[in-house]
Amino acid sequence: MKRVDFLEIEGKSGGFFLLLGALGALLIAALGSAYFMEHNGHVVTGMNNQIVWGIPHVFAVFLIVAASGAINVASVSSVFKKPAYKPLAPLSGLLAMGLLAGGLAVLVLDLGRPDRLIVAMTHYNFKSIFAWNIFLYTGFMAVVFVYLWMMMERRFNKYSRPAGITAFIWRLMLTTGTGSIFGFLVARQAYDAAIMAPMFIIMSLAFGTAIYILVLMAAYKWTGRELGQFVLSKLRSLLGIFIAAVFLIVATYHLTNLYVAENAGVESFILFDGNVYTYMFWLGQILIGTALPLALIFSPQLKTSNNALVYASIFTIVGGLAQLYVIIIGGQAFPMDIFPGYEVTSSFFDGQIGMYNPSIPEIMLGVGGIAIAGLIVTIGVKLLKFLPANLSDNAVDPHHKG
Repeated sequence: MKRVDFLEIEGKSGGFFLLLGALGALLIAALGSAYFMEHNGHVVTGMNNQIVWGIPHVFAVFLIVAASGAINVASVSSVFKKPAYKPLAPLSGLLAMGLLAGGLAVLVLDLGRPDRLIVAMTHYNFKSIFAWNIFLYTGFMAVVFVYLWMMMERRFNKYSRPAGITAFIWRLMLTTGTGSIFGFLVARQAYDAAIMAPMFIIMSLAFGTAIYILVLMAAYKWTGRELGQFVLSKLRSLLGIFIAAVFLIVATYHLTNLYVAENAGVESFILFDGNVYTYMFWLGQILIGTALPLALIFSPQLKTSNNALVYASIFTIVGGLAQLYVIIIGGQAFPMDIFPGYEVTSSFFDGQIGMYNPSIPEIMLGVGGIAIAGLIVTIGVKLLKFLPANLSDNAVDPHHKG
């Protein structure tokens, strides 16, 4: 592997300050939305007694899961000893920390009573997966911080592999914990499945890699640095494999549920009833989030097209948001079977499909999480040496001639 020098960006252009201003404006709008919802109550949102996790949770879970996947690029370098990914590792760690911070901020501000966070951090019910996730999230932030320190401080480079292995194991635990939130909820037929944990692990790899590709390509295009096909081809292959793996797990999940008679109702609701969740699944998750990216990645005519890789990454992110919308909100919308084998009727919407229409404040709060992640990454590459000065084929490809 050739020597790669890292260099912070100058950050003096009008475009740089425009980016900071745009992200800052989104963050201010998100804070205003959080205040509006906290001051007026959740009655101003689309959430209700049936659907208590709305679009902010979709964004929050997406960012948290993507954070776990973003560190995978660094893990490939240190854990699996692939030197080609070593120049990409620092940005991977920074992006992981930024995404996690954005996701957690949305969760905290969507609690309805953010001041109650101190109770959640000081009183634990260890039979609840939510209590374990407090340790998993904060621990991940600390582990990735140490990992970055070991990578970027030459005196400690010899400890980067043990730190990387720790980060790799921790990210698996974090995503398993996030997936288990849904796997442990036996009251909801759309959840209550052990496969939720591995599904979220694979989803994290796809989402995190897609976001990493977009951030990397944007950073090098906007700063005028060279980014060769050697790096992009490896990331392209990783993304394609992860998308295909997500599809395999999702297909296994739904085929298994279709085989089990008690889950026929919820599967029909998600897959065939023609509601918003059906369209989200088939058009958003399967067509936009799976079929189109795979076609763009594995088409022989597009294997060196940077634009195709950009679109594949964008479609993966859109499909991921659609997938989480179906899982989180669709899973709540389907009525709970409180007394299996009996028909229940009352004045409280028993047996009725839950209705949910996300409000603008909810959407802005979710977008605020993306803004936080963007600000952390943008300021990070300005202040510290997270980006290689040159990622051209001549600089990083050991077999490049010319």
